[in-house]
Amino acid sequence: MARASRQVSTDRVPGDPRLRFLNAADHADAVADLLSCCASRRWAAEVVAQRPYADLAGVEEVSAAVLANLDWDEVLVALDAHPRIGERARGHSREAGWSRAEQSGATTDDERLRADLVRGNEIYEQRFDHVFLVCATGLSAEDVRTALRHRLGNDRATERVVVRAELTKIVELRLRRLAG
Repeated sequence: MARASRQVSTDRVPGDPRLRFLNAADHADAVADLLSCCASRRWAAEVVAQRPYADLAGVEEVSAAVLANLDWDEVLVALDAHPRIGERARGHSREAGWSRAEQSGATTDDERLRADLVRGNEIYEQRFDHVFLVCATGLSAEDVRTALRHRLGNDRATERVVVRAELTKIVELRLRRLAG
């Protein structure tokens, strides 16, 4: 959250009260808050540049449009911030906590399933040169394995479209959490 000493008064900031922190924060603080949702600095800067937002739907719309137009190298920056499915994000940052919560349903005590996910991640990374990204919120470990197996059949162009869609879902969930 933006530091109070660098904010303007939120009494005069229009729109959804949950977004006043984003609308009122100075540029650097707003970017820092948004980086917990997506590690792409370009994404964060472009979302901040289009303030103020009247409502969460407006932020989500701008976010999705910016994500859709990021060059692939910038998408890779965002992907690099995500742990592999089945690996716990380390640290005490907001983003690490969200990542652990997002993957909580995909944890399993089934050794075979866990080994399948590890091996599937390795194959995926060799094939596509980046981490397997799936919006795991609400998915079981079996659901994740099914998605992973299915997506291993994608060509590179198709998989990039799927990755952007999954990243957009994750960022949308995180924006909602950030707005609280």
